[in-house]
Amino acid sequence: MEDNHRPAYHFLPPKGWTNDPNGLIHFRGEYHLFYQHNPEAAVPRNIVWGHAVSKDLVHWKHLPIALRPDKPYDKDGVWTGCMVDDGGVPTAVYTGVHPEVQCIATSRDMITWEKAPENPVIAGPPPGLQVTGFRDPYVWRSRDWWYAVVGSGIKEVGGAILLYRSRDLRRWEYLEPALVGEKAKTGEMWECPNFFPLGRKWVLWTSPVPLGRVIYFVGTFRNHRFTPEYQGEMDLGGCFYAPQGFRDAKGRRILFGWLWETRSERMSVEAGWAGVQSLPRQVSLSKEGRLLFQPVAELRQLRRDHFRVKPQPLRPGEEIPAGNLAGDRWELIAEIHPQDAEKCGVRLYHTGDEAQVTSLFFTRAEGKVVIDRTRSSHYEEVTRDVRSAPLELRADQPLGLHLFVDRSVVELYVNGHTCLTSRIYPRGAGGYRPRLFAEGGTARLSRLEGWTLDAIW
Repeated sequence: MEDNHRPAYHFLPPKGWTNDPNGLIHFRGEYHLFYQHNPEAAVPRNIVWGHAVSKDLVHWKHLPIALRPDKPYDKDGVWTGCMVDDGGVPTAVYTGVHPEVQCIATSRDMITWEKAPENPVIAGPPPGLQVTGFRDPYVWRSRDWWYAVVGSGIKEVGGAILLYRSRDLRRWEYLEPALVGEKAKTGEMWECPNFFPLGRKWVLWTSPVPLGRVIYFVGTFRNHRFTPEYQGEMDLGGCFYAPQGFRDAKGRRILFGWLWETRSERMSVEAGWAGVQSLPRQVSLSKEGRLLFQPVAELRQLRRDHFRVKPQPLRPGEEIPAGNLAGDRWELIAEIHPQDAEKCGVRLYHTGDEAQVTSLFFTRAEGKVVIDRTRSSHYEEVTRDVRSAPLELRADQPLGLHLFVDRSVVELYVNGHTCLTSRIYPRGAGGYRPRLFAEGGTARLSRLEGWTLDAIW
């Protein structure tokens, strides 16, 4: 039977559970995506590293499981980590549990992996430091040294990244915390840190416990200390977590993030799968030091059945259909000048039952972009809430919406810098029919075009 909630052009394994993307690397002309995975059931237990490969970041081939929990130091799971190219030798650096220790594994062919006899290469947190966690290493090379940050936190103080260095990836020297946060503001433990140079600045993003979202800092890194100058949120749609980035051969910084389920475990188990990877996003830096996000250009090859709607006013009480667009996988680009409208945006009506509707819009009074899931589903076991992100628009500045819908995934890019990614699970067969709207005044629709999108499998 057709699974109306299983995405068709976002990556996920054939079955079972998936969460954090791991070991992202562009190696010998191919993109490799590793990921936290339970191939046996749609629950977060017995975690291995799943593996897939792609030539174009869009179409993926599933490969054999890369790493399994088969050693005393990782018997309870091979957890999140990264991948580096050590002189032509792909090397995974990951967390083994329990206790949390850092380990490495190497490969000659990217298929068969050998865990290092020196494991664990970092056998525990620094002596004397009372930490709230110690996992998810992120590694880079600078001249003659390898450096790593490990996600952690200092008890009663806040989240932290602990800085290490090594000559050979096997013997590590602890340096100091590169940054420590404030527990009340940025959480008690920082999972899945990524730390890298971008332009003339350094960027840190991390997923703080217990906040359940992704924050980032942009600043300077000198003498082993990171000094933030700008702080932002990566995606406030309520379903995006643990992103990992990498630099490809074109010099682009690209990330994937885990899109978790917001339905009950029972529904996921019955479906046989849980978790999805986001679309690959290209990351850049604005003049103000803010991160900018856009879907990678390779995704355009999925486009079919293009339509365009002429510019026109959006009047209160009216809704403008997006051409003949309707279905469960499509892309939409809209540019709206709010003018004197209090709200403007797009509503997604389920084609099988229009009482199930999801709204995405800008509200002038609150200065926010909103995704409203309160009427997205008739199922009682799914999250139906309102999520929002701050958005300031100048008087002459349009609202730019770039929306991807893929069955249960709604992935929205707003004005190149704000993202809202959510999951919706309407009851019954069918897709979605988008309609543009304004409330409390008239807005102007200056651009509206879209495409249906091919499945990637």
